[in-house]
Amino acid sequence: MHQIGAHKAWKSIAAGLCGNAAHSTVMFLKRWMHWLPTFHPYRDLQHGLSDWLGGAVHPTVPWAMSFVNGTFVLGILFRSTYHLLPGHNAIVKGFVFGIIGWIAMGLLYFPILGRGPFAARLELGALPAAFSLAMVLAYSVFMGIAFSMLHSEPRRLWSTNG
Repeated sequence: MHQIGAHKAWKSIAAGLCGNAAHSTVMFLKRWMHWLPTFHPYRDLQHGLSDWLGGAVHPTVPWAMSFVNGTFVLGILFRSTYHLLPGHNAIVKGFVFGIIGWIAMGLLYFPILGRGPFAARLELGALPAAFSLAMVLAYSVFMGIAFSMLHSEPRRLWSTNG
């Protein structure tokens, strides 16, 4: 029984890793295409951590935190809530998981960093909120797809049946 649980956990972590790959791709495109050049969520987190800890924080720390969170914490949280999420397939469940995460990020993460709800204090209009939505949905939908494939549910990937 314990081996089965560990096996499922590793599959969930692998799905989270796939979501992180999608997220990293979106962040790479942002930098490469010079989208929202004044919107820097990782730099904002680095500065917030520096203020909170009272000293300099290396730029890799926010990235590492995001990697661990996206791979381990959110991968396992997605597996734990998968049966509770609305939808009949992995894409819809990943989408819903992403919307929930985006709302939490917009109402908690950005305000904690002094950027206001959905980064409104950056005075860039809806663009930071829209970009963060795209970033989170890339992560969560790809994680949902990987989760479905790794858990032997590829037939449910696009299914509209319960």
